[in-house]
Parts: sequence; structure tokens; C-alpha cells
Amino acid sequence: KETPCSTGQLKYYILNIKMYNNLNIDSNLTKHTNLPDLPACFQLSVLPWTPCIYLWLASPFYILYLKRNNRGYIMMSILNRIKTVLGLILWIVCWTDLFSSFHEMSQNQSKPPIYFITPLIVGMTMLLATFLIQYERLKGVQSSGVLFIFWTISVLCAIVPFRSKIDTLRAEGVCDALRFTTFYIYFGLTLIQLILSCFNEKPPLFSSVVTDPNACPEITAGFLSKMTFWWFTSMAIKGYKSPLENKDLWSLNKQDSSELVVPNLLNEWEVEKSKAQSVSPEEEKEEEEEEVLLSKRREVRQPSFLRALLRAFGPYFLIGSAFKLLQDLITFVNPQLLRLLIDFTKQPNAPLWWGYSLAFLMFGTSLLQTLILHQHFQYCFVTGMRLRSGIIGAIYRKALAITNEAKRSSTVGEVVNLMSVDAQRFMDLTTFLNMLWSAPLQIILALFFLWQNLGPSVLAGVALMVLLIPFNAFIAMKTRTYQVEQMKHKDDRIKLMNEILNGIKVLKLYAWEVSFKEKILQIRQKELTVLRKTAYLSALSTMAWTSAPFMVALTTFAVYVTVDEENVLDAEKAFVSLSLFNILRFPLNMLPQVISSIVQASVSLKRIQDFLSHDELNPESVDRRNNASEYAVSVVNGTFSWAKQDQATLDNINVMVPQGSLLAVVGHVGCGKTSLVSALLGEMEKQEGQISIRGSVAYVPQQAWIQNATLRDNILFGRPYVEQRYRCVLEACALTPDLEVLPGGDQTEIGEKGINLSGGQRQRVSLARALYSEADVYLLDDPLSAVDAHVAKHIFDKVIGPEGALKGKTRILVTHGISFLPQVDNILVMVDGRVSEMGSYQDLLKQNGAFAEFLRNYSLEDIIEDDEEEEEFPEDALSNHTDMVDNEPVVNEARRQFMRMLSTCFDSSRVFSHDVCVCCVLQVKFKVYWDYAKAVGPFLSLFICFLYGCQSAASIGANFWLSEWTNDAQHNRTQDQVSMRVGVYAALGISQGVLVMFSSFTLALGKIQAARKLHQTLLDNKFHTPQSFFDTTPIGRIINRFSKDIYVIDEVLPSTILMFLGTFFASLSTMIVIICSTPIFALVIGPLALIYFFVQRFYVATSRQLKRLESVSRSPIYSHFSETITGTSVIRAYGRNAAFVLMSDMKVDENQKSYYPGIVSNRWLGVRIELIGNCIVLFAALLAVIGKDKLSPGLVGLSVSYALQVTMSLNWMVRMTSDLESNIVAVERVKEYSETQTEAPWIVTDKQPPPDWPPKGNVEFADYSVRYREGLDLVLRNISLKVEGGEKIGIVGRTGAGKSSMTLCLFRLLEAADGEIVIDEVKISEIGLHDLRSKLTIIPQEPVLFSGTLRMNLDPFEKYSDEEVWKALELSHLKRFVSNQTSKLDLECSEGGENLSVGQRQLVCLARALLRKTRILVLDEATAAVDLETDDLIQSTIRTQFEDCTVFTIAHRLNTIMDYTRVLVLDKGQIAEFDTPTNLMAQKGIFYGMAKDAGLA
Repeated sequence: KETPCSTGQLKYYILNIKMYNNLNIDSNLTKHTNLPDLPACFQLSVLPWTPCIYLWLASPFYILYLKRNNRGYIMMSILNRIKTVLGLILWIVCWTDLFSSFHEMSQNQSKPPIYFITPLIVGMTMLLATFLIQYERLKGVQSSGVLFIFWTISVLCAIVPFRSKIDTLRAEGVCDALRFTTFYIYFGLTLIQLILSCFNEKPPLFSSVVTDPNACPEITAGFLSKMTFWWFTSMAIKGYKSPLENKDLWSLNKQDSSELVVPNLLNEWEVEKSKAQSVSPEEEKEEEEEEVLLSKRREVRQPSFLRALLRAFGPYFLIGSAFKLLQDLITFVNPQLLRLLIDFTKQPNAPLWWGYSLAFLMFGTSLLQTLILHQHFQYCFVTGMRLRSGIIGAIYRKALAITNEAKRSSTVGEVVNLMSVDAQRFMDLTTFLNMLWSAPLQIILALFFLWQNLGPSVLAGVALMVLLIPFNAFIAMKTRTYQVEQMKHKDDRIKLMNEILNGIKVLKLYAWEVSFKEKILQIRQKELTVLRKTAYLSALSTMAWTSAPFMVALTTFAVYVTVDEENVLDAEKAFVSLSLFNILRFPLNMLPQVISSIVQASVSLKRIQDFLSHDELNPESVDRRNNASEYAVSVVNGTFSWAKQDQATLDNINVMVPQGSLLAVVGHVGCGKTSLVSALLGEMEKQEGQISIRGSVAYVPQQAWIQNATLRDNILFGRPYVEQRYRCVLEACALTPDLEVLPGGDQTEIGEKGINLSGGQRQRVSLARALYSEADVYLLDDPLSAVDAHVAKHIFDKVIGPEGALKGKTRILVTHGISFLPQVDNILVMVDGRVSEMGSYQDLLKQNGAFAEFLRNYSLEDIIEDDEEEEEFPEDALSNHTDMVDNEPVVNEARRQFMRMLSTCFDSSRVFSHDVCVCCVLQVKFKVYWDYAKAVGPFLSLFICFLYGCQSAASIGANFWLSEWTNDAQHNRTQDQVSMRVGVYAALGISQGVLVMFSSFTLALGKIQAARKLHQTLLDNKFHTPQSFFDTTPIGRIINRFSKDIYVIDEVLPSTILMFLGTFFASLSTMIVIICSTPIFALVIGPLALIYFFVQRFYVATSRQLKRLESVSRSPIYSHFSETITGTSVIRAYGRNAAFVLMSDMKVDENQKSYYPGIVSNRWLGVRIELIGNCIVLFAALLAVIGKDKLSPGLVGLSVSYALQVTMSLNWMVRMTSDLESNIVAVERVKEYSETQTEAPWIVTDKQPPPDWPPKGNVEFADYSVRYREGLDLVLRNISLKVEGGEKIGIVGRTGAGKSSMTLCLFRLLEAADGEIVIDEVKISEIGLHDLRSKLTIIPQEPVLFSGTLRMNLDPFEKYSDEEVWKALELSHLKRFVSNQTSKLDLECSEGGENLSVGQRQLVCLARALLRKTRILVLDEATAAVDLETDDLIQSTIRTQFEDCTVFTIAHRLNTIMDYTRVLVLDKGQIAEFDTPTNLMAQKGIFYGMAKDAGLA
């Protein structure tokens, strides 16, 4: 060999000039010897230059990056000092070489230029490296990737000279001692530098790592740890040992948090908006000229939200794209290596070291590919995560500012959807987005290599692939339309279900369940039909998907062999092509998916953009300046509407409210009282006029808005806590006694919408909030309607009235209560959106106008406005607190339970999420899988597995046949058998395709069957469930079963099972193939399977809990959001926008905190599993090299090309196992709710009462007792009484005496604990529930309407004719209203009857009762929200229409029952008094006391 020190120096010199020739390394020198070596010149030039070129190229970008991202300053550490010193020594070592070359030159030993250039370059590079070491320290980098890669390349490049120098030493001894020594010093130092760069520096000073107790280890993780996601391992182990909790999660990285992400996005969006608005004047002029020609051009340019997103998140995302590019290029290295490997097995005398190095190269490229791919994913997912934070934040901030008109166009549900679904779509898209350019790139590269391999015959295969694209695209399009259709059905079903569950009590009381169940089943049937179509389509596409690669290979090979006699299909060509086809398969499948998800995201983008472009309320519409006028509130010529183009709701309003006075606003239902208050708050569109308000505002809305927070937080509403003032407020609002009852006092967590407070309590909390805020102007929208008379009096005296806590403040009080009017300063009477008169009480009486008329109809002492909504807690401060609650027995028990739960786990934040199903924590039981298999059908399940097995067998068979076919090439017996080879290959492949289709079809059938069965049983059970269940279970939880869990069973679970079976059989067949070709591989499988199993257990355990934590922390975002939207007017009135935005951000961050480790856990798993896959590749290749004498090239190609695919299936198999375990939980949850206990049967056939029962309407209670549930006290004790048919009975009693329980017992919503109720000789406990309930009528306290037509709300079974319905409407005084509507009886009621006023809803309930006209009527006095006239109408209708019926009235206002036949006074669940009203008054007992309170005695 030529060595630099031999005499051929000159010859060497020439060699150097012809460097290029030299780079085509002499293959005899390298490949075909048993001791390979590279020529000296190559060792001196290319090898040392490679790392240098890398570092010089990378450092400018890197330095720029560091300049921008300063993380703080790191103290000089020992590690850092050593690195720096070593860097300097390396520089000295290199330059020693340089100077020695100069020295030799001066001694007239001329050296080739390479001896000067290389040490110079390397030395400079070492200086650069040393500079970077220090620069990174100043910029706070704890572990450097750039340098790590540099040292790695240096060491790798130095290994070759390292060996060849030793060889030379053995052969000729040392000839150049100096360079020999410096080289080994250089090698040793670079190796040490490489080892040192694996260690971490301390975190920078003052960084969050130091201050944050639970910082994410990623920040401090080293480069290697980041690449392999090693830093996540601690969490994986923790999650495996014990269930993860919130405190185990790491805090969110600063740059992912809402406080950085959202403002960043919003700034970009503002820039966009301002761009869109500023059209320069020249353009305007041009446009005007053009306008004549093109009138369409003048559309206002919409600001583009997409641009804002790109500018905010693009740069970070591009880093991920760079990784993707690298990975795409590396993908194509492996097929080339496979070619070399097959080539190697063909040559009998090839040296073994070449085979080994090929095997290790394959391993190395696979490894590199794994690491790079997962870095790319990490960047994409983090971008997605930030996108979601940004979008949610932007939407939330917008929702606080939009006008009512905009709010009307998008319901709460839609906006929550924007947050959940649309933001999620963007998140999903980011992971795919790179495929847009990466897929075409991969396709082009693959085709290029295939062309090299097989020539033009490739086109046949490609043509087939291209034909499959429109096929797949067509399927995707159809599926898309079906999905939309199905979503619509699903939404309808959930909406209806939601209403049904909200009004389940009414359905039970009216015995309407059957009609509604039919409606649900009709929708469900439509849904399943669509689902079936989708399933068949997906079966087709699965077939296309699995048999595509095969069909392509088949056509290509067939064409290749038949086109030309010369073309021989050998192993090299066949298997390299196969692996290239496998690479092709992924981008071709992804493209349609990416495109469809881009389409979806563009729809979402448009929706989000429209929402963010809505008009915002004009904060200037109300003049809030403190101008010194005597009027605190003034409206001049105000005309207001709810939306810009609507007609005015309020017309020509002139109001002046002097500082510190109390103004009452009165008028009939719907005359614009509430609108007036809204106008003052600036919530309406001001069409003309001025409003000014001096000072701050406090607002009490008509329907109290209560947050899901503690009672104290609800009152303080973000103001600092002042003990003294707080106590006074509670006292004034009569809340002190309530606190004694609540388990946590004022620290009790209030449920959503104030579930665990009664109507009156909610209203008083709302009032207390206003009182505590110490504002200047108080707007009170009917705060007294929801509380009892004496409480109302207390509040008026202590808070609102002339002597109350608010005296001296300006108060505007909307009220129905006439009794308080004499005490107010001024009264404003509204009629149809106009101010009809205004003045003091006396003035208005004198004027003898509308107001006087209004009063005269109601003599004063006759009316004490008193109305309570639901009484669930002691409403009144004055009643004795023996029994807590009167109406809704069970609810109240639920509340008690809830309270108990609260008081035990008094960690206020987590009360509501106790829907975290325990089963997630436990291993999901085998029983659940069996349940699902039973629902599918046990035989069908087995058959499906069998089909999958068959299809795998067919595929293995086809590939073995291919390897046999390729071996023909070696034995030169090709041509005679071509047609036979092609035929059998085709037969095997096509049979595989058919089997795939079969198995998908059967799976589709099975999944539809299971979906139908599980939903049916759940629905049946829920309609038969007793009322107590609904009172103790939050509706959201039941709805969740019907929406989320059924959705999982419909769609997610079957596809998971499909994927699982597919990947499982794929991995299995790989193992079988490799073992068949190299049996010794069986030994390796054991340890690998063990590692696989461990990683899989760790991952599944941890990721399942992370998912659980993520879903638990997700719902607060949405519930807080919908809560905010319902309370925007209150939040704005008190000026608390910023605080709420902050709360929302915190909730989003809390959610991302558990989402982030979830992403990383996938990456962690991916790297580990792919490492196992890469090991399989390595062992398959190594074993092929070792046994190359015994193996045919066909088998080598087969086993290695199988191994190259296995990584993917292994990875997916773990994911699918995990998904399967998380999704099968849905079956369990649905099962759990399908097996709750049921109420009595609806119809008992042998005990059916006669059709005209009850003829008289006699009701008898015999020694009757009842309790809400097992183990609770009796609510009614030993009640015995007889009521004759046609009697009118009033039931009175203090709160909690058991009034409502009486009525519930009649309907058997509560079952007797003891005794009987007999109606006309029939014991009600023996007949079916529907037989009983359809013969009684109730007018419930809270009017419940369902969305649908008015007709359906009155008569869901369509029993009555239109005439009867109109008659009922006429008697209930709704005829005028309904006949004025365009659609008459088909008037659409919106959800909960929102488009009717509360009074009208009440009248609809009256109409229902009139239609049914049964002998027994129960009236749960519900005239709370009705003005006095309507109240009178209802009372008179009942007196005339039901005069021959037995009427039970639960009365809150005694004046309504003074003329009843008898009055029943209940006390503590027993009969205290039962007699005619006059006798009771004379007895001077409880009844007399109550009458006296009400001013009737």
C-alpha cells in the first residue's frame, strides 16, 4: 500500500490533484479483501473535513437561534471548564501538525497541500467548537445537540484512520512518529468530548426550573434524553406503580401556556383586521370607477384568520417540517441496503465483514429514522396544542364581547362546539399537514428508484395506484357526506334526549314516555341506517387499502416478466421493489386523508373566522362618565332594539332617575321591563338617543346567574373579603339561616347553575353579590319574585326599601309586587315598550290612568305577591328547620348526599368530576369484552377472527410463492413456468383481498348489531328508571352515556378492533416468516417480546390515566365557558371580563398540562417500540448473513423485507391495545346504566282498571306513610283522610312540611312505605303506572315544554282533534296569541320553550290539563312568574272548568284557597288541621297564623 511516508511522495502529489478519481474508491482495496481499508488521501481529506463542514454550516443558524432565545446565564461549572480546556488542547494538537508541516517544508521535504489544509481547517473548527461551548453557557443551553452531533461525526470519521494506522504499524512500523502521536491524542480527546457532551449543565440562574417545584424535566433534559424522550420515563414508571393524580403532572412549559400563546395569536389577528379595514383612498377611487363594470368587486375583504395562525405558529412548525424532510430522505436508504444484502448473499466468496456492516447500517439508518420522525411528530403536536390554546382563548375573549344579535345567531352549544370540535380539528390537522408536500416527494423518490429497478413496467403498477386514488377519494367523499348526515341525526337525538332527561319528571307525571321513546328510536334507526352505509363503504376501502400493495406488485411483476423474454425476476428486483411499494403505500393512503382533513379544517376555519368577526358591543353606547348632574341615570329619546335590523323593542324612552332615589318599573308580562334594564346596561342596540349612568353598576338579573364556585366566591365575585361587610350583606339578604343548613357554610361548592340551591336562595345570593359590590347604581330585575312573601318583605325592608342597606344609592327595581309600591320614590309604568306614565304612587293614583286601573282590580290587602319557585332548602329564615325540603323529595335527598359528599371531601375544586369511572383505574375486566362479544354475537365474533387468520395465511402464502419464483432466476428455469408462477401468485393475492372484504363486512354487521342492542337496552332502562335516580344523578352524566359512550360504541370501538386485529395478525405473520426462513430467530423473539410487553404495560397504564386526567380537566373548560356565556351580561355589568378570561386560561392550561405528557407518552412509546422493531431488522439481517450459505436469496429478501415492515405494526398494536382498553370502557359504562333498578311496570294486564275509572274522583289515604328512599326518615307519617269527588282541597304548610310529597304519592313517583291510597275503590299500588298516571292531571310548578310544535306539546299521542285543542287554548287564554302566529298550532317551541314567556309556558301547561280533563286535578301552585292578571285568569279557569273534579292545590298564597271546600294543613309530615277555611280561621291555629302573616286575618 502507498503510505504517505514512503518515497512515492511525488506520485502522491499527483494523486491529490486527481482527488475526484480517488473518491471513487478502488473496490479491490476496500470491498473484496478480508481487511478493508480506505486510501490514505481519502483518510486525510474527506474524513476529517466532514465534521468541520457540518459545524461551519450549522453554526451561523445556531448562533442566530441562540441570540433570539436567551434562557438566562449558567454559572461556570467544572464540566464546562473541562470541555473548554479540551477544546483548546484539540486546537493546539491540530496546529502542532500544521507547524510540523511548515517545519518539514523549511527542511526541503515538500509536502502535498493536504498536509497544510486539513490541520488548518480542523484547528479552526476546534476553536469554533470551543467558542460555541462558552456561547451556549452564556445563553443558558444546558445540553447542546449541535456539538453532540459534531463530536459523534468526528469520532466516527476518526475510526477508519485509527484502524488503518494500527495496520500500517503492524506492517511497517512507525514512520511519522509525530503525526502518529497527535492523531491518537486527537482521537482520545474527541472521544472524551463526545462522552462529556452527554452530560448536562446546571439549569440557568433564576430559571423556572429552580423556582417551580414540579418543573417539566424536559427543560433540563440532555440532548440524548430529548431525542429518545428518556426524560419521560419517570412519569411512565410512576403511572405504572400507582394511578396518576393531578399533583403528579409537571407544570406546563412557559412557551406553551395561554398567557404567551393567546396574546401572540390575538396580536396577529388584530394586525389582520386592521389590514382588512384600511383600503387606501386611491384604491377606493379605482374601485368606484370599476364598480360600474364589476359591481361584485366591492366586497369587503374579510380578515384572514389563517394568516394570523400562520404568522403566530408557522416558524415553530417549520422546524418539524425540516425533520420530516430528513426522515423522508433516509427512508429510501434501507431498500438500497436491502439490494446490497441480497446481492451479498448471491456471491459465494463475498467477505463476511461486508454483510455484517450492511446489517448494522440497516439498523443504524432505521434508528436514525425513528429518532428524527419522532422529533418531527413532537414539533407538530406541540404546534397543535398551542393552536388549540390560542383558538380557545380567542373564542372565549370574543364571546365576552359579542352583541346579542351575534349571540342569537350562534347558540351556546355551537360556540362550545367551536371550542371543542373545531379547535380539535386544527389540532389533528397539524400532525398531517406536512404530508401535503412530503407525500408527493416520497412518491416521486419511490418511483425514481423503482424505475431504476424495473424500468418502464413500473408504470403499470403506478397506473393501478393512481386509479385507486379516485376510488378512495370517492369513498372518502361519500363517507364524509354520510358522516355529516349522521352527526345531524346524532345531534337531534342528543338534543331530544337532553330535553327528555330535563323534563323526565313531567313525562312521568303525564305518562308520555312511550311517545317520546318512539321519537328517539326513529332517530336512532335513521342513524343506524347511515352507520350501516358508512360501514359497508369502509369495508370496501379497507379492502382497497390492504390489497392495493399486492395488486400493484402483481401487475408490475406480471408486466415485467411478460414484456420481454430477457427480463428475469430475481430476488433483488422483487424484494427491493416490494419494499419500495410498501413505502409508496403510506403517502398514497395519506394524501386523500390529508386532503379531507384540510377540507374539514377549512370549514372549521370559516366558522371560527365568522365568529371572531362578529360585531362587538359598543362600550360607548352608555355614557359612564361621572358628569355632575343630579340625575344618576338618564335616558333621552332612547329607541332600542335587540338587533340592528329588528324593529324597536323600546320606543322613545325618556327616564330621569335622581341620585339616590328608588324607581319601580311595573307593567304586564312582556311589556319591555327587562329590556329597559338591558338597555341601561348597554346590552341592546341603541338606535337613537342618549343614555348616561353615573358611577359603577350592580345588576341582579331576573334569572339568578350562579357560578360553579363556593357560595362565598359567588357573593364576593372577585372583590376582597371584608368580614364585617360580608356579615351585614348575609344578614340583609336573609342568607344567614341558609348557611347553617349547608354542609360547608359559605364554603359550600355550588353546583352548575346553582343546582343545590333553591330558586329563592339563588335569587338572594345574586342580590347579595350586588349588595356586596357597593356600586353607585343598582339595577334589580324582579329579584323578589322567586322568594316567599315574608322573605320578600324582609329583603325589601332590609335591602331595597327606603330604610334598607341601599338607601342613598340609586335603585331601579322591576317588580310585580304591588305591596311595595307605596314605599318607592317613583313608579314607571310600561306598556308595550313605551313609558305610559311616571310619577310617585300618589300622583299616579290621582291621574287615574293605566296604573290606577291596574291597582283597582286588585284590592291591596288581597294581594301579597308571594311566589316561590322550588323550595329545596329552607327558604324562609322563619320556618322551623325540621324537615329540609318540601317539593322534589328525592332531589333533596340527592342534595343532602351531595352535601355530605362535599363536607367529607372538602377539596372544593374537584367535587363535580366524580364521574371518573373507577373502572379506568382497574384493569378493564374480561367480562366487558365478553359483553361486547355477546352484543355482536358470539359466533360472529369467532368467525371474524377466523377470517382474519385466513387472510394473513393467504398473504404469507403469496409472498413465499414470490420468493420461490425469484429463486428460479438462479437455476435458469424461468421461461417455461412464468404463466404458472404469475397465475398462482395472483390467485393467492386476490383470495386475500376477498377475505379482507368478507371480514370487514362481517365486522360491520356485528358492530351495527352491537350498537343497536346496547342503545336499545340503555334507552329502555332509562325510561323505566324511577325518578329518584334522575334526582341523584347529574343529567350531564346520563347524557354522556347517550352521546359520548354510544358514539364510541358506534364508531370508534369497531374501527379500533379492526385495526387491532389487522396489526396483531400482521405482526404475527412477520414473526412466522422470519422464523421459517431463519429458525434460530425464535431465540431472539423471547427477550424482545419481554421488553415489548414491559414497554406496553408501562405505556398503557400511564397513557390511560393521562387520558382520564385530560378528559376530567377538559369538561371544566367547556362548563366554565357555557356558564360564562349565560352570564355575560352580569360579568360585563360588574366589569369582571379580565378575571374571567384569566380563569378560562387557567382551565385551558390545566387541561394542556395533562395533554402534553399524553403526547410525549406516545413519542416515548414510539421510540422504544421502534427500537424493538429495528432490533428485529438487525437480527433478521445478521442471521441472514450468518446462514447465507444455506439460504436462497429469495428467502433472505423475504425475511428482511418483512422485518422492515414490522416496526409499524408493532407500534400500532400497542396503540390499539391501549385504545381498545380505553374505548371498551364505554361498553361498561353503558352496561352499568342499562342495569339500574327499574320502577313498577307501566301496565299490569290482569289489574287494568275500567276505561272510565275514576268515575267519581274519591280519594282516600289510609294510614299512609312514605319515605324518599330506603334508609331515610319518613316524610309523611300515618296520613289518613277521605276526600269526596268534586271537593276542592287546599294543601298548605310551612316549607318542608311535605306538601309536594302528597301529590307525588298520588302519581306514585314515591312508592308507599306503609298504608294505601285508594281512588274510587281501586288501590293505586296494584295497577300499572301508566294506567294510573294517565287518569290524573297535574299542573306542575315549573312549566316544562319540549322542542317541537305547540301541538305536540299539548297532545303528543295525537288523541284529540284540532277543535278540541283550539278549545283548550281558548279556555287557557292562549288562543289570541296562537292564532296571531303564522304557523298556528305548528308554532315551533324552542328548547325548553325559550321563545315563550314564562307566563305563556304556564298557560300551555294549563291547556294540557284542560285537554286531558280527568276527574282529579293536582295544581302545584306555580303562579310565581305570572303577573297578577294572568294569575287571575288561571284561577278563574280552574274554578269554572274543573268544578266537578276533585282538585288538590298546593297553595303558597292563601287568598287563592280561601273559598275551597276544605284546607289541609300539614306539619312535619303529619296532618295538623283539616277543615273548612272559616272553621280553621276560628280555631286560631297554624292556618290562622299563616293567614295573619299574609295579611288576610
